[in-house]
Amino acid sequence: MKPRRSSSSAVPALLLVLAGVFSTAAQTPAPSKRKAPEGWENDIAKFEAADRATPPPKDAILFLGSSSIRLWDLKTSFPDRVTINRGFGGSTLPDTTHFFDRIVLPYRPRAALVYAGDNDVASGSDADAVLADFKKLAALFSEKLPGTPVIYIAIKPSVKRWAMWPVMKDANAKIAQWCDEHEGFFFADISRPMLETADGKPSPDIFKADGLHLNEAGYAQWKSVIDPLLEKALAGK
Repeated sequence: MKPRRSSSSAVPALLLVLAGVFSTAAQTPAPSKRKAPEGWENDIAKFEAADRATPPPKDAILFLGSSSIRLWDLKTSFPDRVTINRGFGGSTLPDTTHFFDRIVLPYRPRAALVYAGDNDVASGSDADAVLADFKKLAALFSEKLPGTPVIYIAIKPSVKRWAMWPVMKDANAKIAQWCDEHEGFFFADISRPMLETADGKPSPDIFKADGLHLNEAGYAQWKSVIDPLLEKALAGK
């Protein structure tokens, strides 16, 4: 008859197994909430169809990015500028980079303004990741459209995503420093006027009902920051 194994001897082995399980779990990154770039194919195809139907203007100011760009009435805000709006949905910096050859390169813009990073943080990116993704987009401009001024519009503080502001603020600071160190790149700090409130938080008065997207008053604040920066950027051309 075999001797009965002590139950206490199984405890260390069980602890080792559990430790391995938890260690593996800790090393597994959280799944990204980010939509794959290919998911925007219909939006990009619509831009291309519109360009075929009506050839886009040459030497225009190109606005790129997510819904904060898509919803912007550029003709009202910039009546004296020739502009092209290529904002699409809830896009991120990698999305704009992915479609660069289709929504940037064909226009040979006089200057480009980019608003992306908001959805990046909302989908789980930290400040360093946002900076890295911005640098990839900047590299494409430098390589394929050298001499084209690029203005990065800071990630906005919003009512809906206020809890994410610390990460967004950090990303803004990193990108601002990078732009300051690279000729032809500019940082539009639209967050500054948005936070000039009694409590230092964005006022609901400059947002639509969703607390995320801007209304006319919000875009007017953005324009007040962008106008002089755009003049400076174009003066160097």
